[in-house]
Amino acid sequence: MSQSFTKSMARNIFYGGAAFFFLLFVGLTFDTVHTLPKRDHRENITEQVVRGKHVWERNDCIGCHTLYGEGAYYAPELGNVYQRRGGEFIKAWIKGQPTGVPGRRQMPQFHLTEQELDDVVAFLKWASEVNTSNWPPNIEG
Repeated sequence: MSQSFTKSMARNIFYGGAAFFFLLFVGLTFDTVHTLPKRDHRENITEQVVRGKHVWERNDCIGCHTLYGEGAYYAPELGNVYQRRGGEFIKAWIKGQPTGVPGRRQMPQFHLTEQELDDVVAFLKWASEVNTSNWPPNIEG
């Protein structure tokens, strides 16, 4: 085997493999760049959605919740919460925290204004409309 496998062959395998995977990477990147605008509904991003994202980030919601499967797994997935519960439920839930139920994880009270609550709901509504190819697979998050 060592007589038939030369340095030249190894170099060709290395360069051929590197070129193949580089082209695969470029092709997948190109596909992603052209597919995302059709799936993310960026035309629906309003000023209210942007403000809701800022409230989301300022209060570190991703520190406990997940969005599209990314983030902490301490609290429920929120990518589809608007579809599951609706805007009024989300606002009431945030206002009513902490519930004080013993033995249950508690969400802190953030003392959000009505405007901030509406903004968060708008952000979660927009997030629920993004085509994620049914990810996460569990509708209840």
